[in-house]
Amino acid sequence: MNSYYKGRISIVHDDITKLDLDAIVNAANRSLLGGGGVDGAIHRAAGPQLVEECRKLQGCNTGQAKITAGYQLKARHVIHTVGPVYRDGTNGEPELLRSCYKNSLELAQRYGLRSIGFPAISAGVYGYPMAEAAAIALKTTQAYLESTTDFETVVFCCFSASAQDVYLGLANQLFGDE
Repeated sequence: MNSYYKGRISIVHDDITKLDLDAIVNAANRSLLGGGGVDGAIHRAAGPQLVEECRKLQGCNTGQAKITAGYQLKARHVIHTVGPVYRDGTNGEPELLRSCYKNSLELAQRYGLRSIGFPAISAGVYGYPMAEAAAIALKTTQAYLESTTDFETVVFCCFSASAQDVYLGLANQLFGDE
């Protein structure tokens, strides 16, 4: 398994539900009540208490983020964010995707969390092209980390080797080789 680590950013090929971090981010739908892909996997791994807490949150708007306990996950918290459905990139999708990362990081910081793991938000069934989504994720996170020392590590957890290859290639272009 290839992995990348530079500064406080790491890129791994793993199952996000197995990460032992302060928080993992759920690429949720607006209801926050579970769905397919990473959303369904997180809900299944966390157990039924997660959906019970999510019901109380009354949904979430695209680009925003809300936090819950992690329940049966190794991660102590789940930060739920709703990514944009990709149409053609000219309907505010980049700004909304940047907001997902920024608002998730701000929420984690507000709760005093020091480690967080992200999936490739919107790059699954929401259709965001992987390379564009990864570039937004990496650039937004790096810019945020430049303004704070509150985070020890930010993990980009790729479900597939091909997604990890995209993240690794972009990270090396953006941040340089080890």
